[in-house]
Amino acid sequence: MIVEESVEKFDVNGPGIQDKLFGLPFSPENAKLIIIPVPWEATVSYRTGTALAPHSILKASRQIDFFMRDIPEAWKLGIAMLPIPDDIRIESDRLRLLLEQHHAALTEDHDTIIISNKINESCESLNIYVNKTTQRYIDQGKMVGLLGGDHSTPLGFLRSLSEKHDRFGILQFDAHADLRKSYEGLTYSHGSIMFNALKIPAISKLVQVGVRDLCDEEYQLIKRNESRIKTFFDDNIKADLGNGKSWESICKDIIRDLPEKVYISFDIDGLDPKLCPNTGTPVPGGLEFYQATFLIKAVVASGRRIIGFDLNEVGTDESSDWDANVGARILWQLCNWMGVSNKR
Repeated sequence: MIVEESVEKFDVNGPGIQDKLFGLPFSPENAKLIIIPVPWEATVSYRTGTALAPHSILKASRQIDFFMRDIPEAWKLGIAMLPIPDDIRIESDRLRLLLEQHHAALTEDHDTIIISNKINESCESLNIYVNKTTQRYIDQGKMVGLLGGDHSTPLGFLRSLSEKHDRFGILQFDAHADLRKSYEGLTYSHGSIMFNALKIPAISKLVQVGVRDLCDEEYQLIKRNESRIKTFFDDNIKADLGNGKSWESICKDIIRDLPEKVYISFDIDGLDPKLCPNTGTPVPGGLEFYQATFLIKAVVASGRRIIGFDLNEVGTDESSDWDANVGARILWQLCNWMGVSNKR
């Protein structure tokens, strides 16, 4: 079914379609924006559950109303998610068992190189999968977003984008800097995603927002690379707001450091943990929902183009779908503002 037929037959005011992202009537074949689900949490260092996020967000997304005052008929953009790959989830679970052995060996001061090498090899295999999958849809002229999983998942996507774009920046929403060279012996740890991203020459700027939990090594790296890394620490943001500076003005400062092409990396723990209580590593403080969405909108209003995005670290709770509900709403905003920025 072509897009026009899908749109004509769909009741925007009725219940969404079962097992479709946001309940929308689009498929990967006719959608303009493709979501790549990556149910992977092989490197999480605290609480697990993020590998279930693609399933949880898919389910919660059907509860969202489509109307956006700023984007008329936003739902017509054409958004679809690929099937969630069970083999990735199975491999992630297998590596979680290895990681528990790894943690025990670290505690007992045993040799951990063999285990860490196995995990690193599997993580690189995931990077290759993500690279090839995202590249396939980029080559088709589609917009692409990634849904994790832990925050290690988008590295292959960033590599894909670097093959198409000579220069772009990353806008990172996060409680953590994610600039560790490695963590627990893992080269591709979720705590190292931005360190690894900065190895990609095409990434000219990293702008971080909401950071409030980092180690000395990461802070020193930021200080040594002030021309390439700009961090808006959460306590400084709160101080500016307390001194009467408007959020709009702060957003202008954030955006000023971004190049024309922007990739948004959205770790849900960049938000206040009341909005994501089951994320893997929650930290007090953070952004309100409206602050995050205002900033995304402001990036687009500035004339910058969103060339891709990821949403990661959305936790799960069997007794509540609150985290998935918030995650689905962030995903909806990311999708539609990317569409606007690409004039779709």
